[in-house]
This record gives sequence, C-alpha cells and structure tokens, in this order.
Amino acid sequence: MAKYLLVSFKTCPWVQRAAIVLREKKIDFEFRHIEPDNRPDWFLAISPHKKVPVLRIDDRVSLFESNAIAEYLDDTILPRLHPDDPIKRAVNRAWTDYVPTFADAVTATAYADTEVDYHKAAEKIPVPFERLDRALEKQGSGPYFNGAKYSLVDAAYLRAAWA
Repeated sequence: MAKYLLVSFKTCPWVQRAAIVLREKKIDFEFRHIEPDNRPDWFLAISPHKKVPVLRIDDRVSLFESNAIAEYLDDTILPRLHPDDPIKRAVNRAWTDYVPTFADAVTATAYADTEVDYHKAAEKIPVPFERLDRALEKQGSGPYFNGAKYSLVDAAYLRAAWA
C-alpha cells in the first residue's frame, strides 16, 4: 500500500474533503499541519500552487486541490464512492463542482463589510440550500445524496459544513 501524507493548515476547511475520503476508505495516512504564515521550504517544494491541501504519495508525487485528491482516491482505492453508472457519476461530479459556490453563498455574511452587505448576503443563504434540497429529492430516499450509499458528494458537502 502507498504511503500518504496529507498536508494542511489547521484552519483550512477544504482539506476535510480529502481527510473524510481517506477515513471513509479506511486508508492509513499521516496528517501534518503547517502554519499559513510560515510555510516550510519542504512544503513549498511539493505544492505547485503553494496552497493546501496537498496529498503526498510515497514521497514522490503531490496531488493538490481537494476535489482532485478525492477523485484520485476514489479511482484507485475501493470501495468506490462515485456511482458506477456514467450519468449518475456525472451528476455527482456536477454537485461536487457546485460546492465552492454553495460555500461562498452560505458563508458570505462572515465577510460582509457593512450591515447592508450582511443583510444582502443573509437574504441569499436559502438559495443554495433550496437547490441542494431539490437535488436530494430527485436522488431517492436515504440519508445520503445517492440514497443509501455514501458518496463523494456527501464528503464534499460535509466539508462545506466546516467552511
């Protein structure tokens, strides 16, 4: 089995997607936190964008961006968290691609500079939840996006809860 090192900041919510997938697949990995204002040279050497998260594989390859890391893990290690059906898989991928938009909308109040901006942002919060609720209604019954089966979509939105 490969050796995995997941590198992040303690405050990075995006790393959670990768950590959730690693744990869901029961993959042994080392979780190393670095300081955002004091990124060590070894990290700068392995992170092409100088951002976290980074998944280091066998001290040879660095994967970056939480969605790419999750997709790689799902492609290479069972059990698969994406559906086997190509159309269902594409729908799942589309909903994981929507996560940054979802997270931006539901956390915008935290970044408002004025009370007016805060209220404008707060008015928009229900919209992404309504969109997600409609998608869940179409997906069938069960506690997860795909009904009874846990998926990468679930890991992505659980990650969004940390944003």
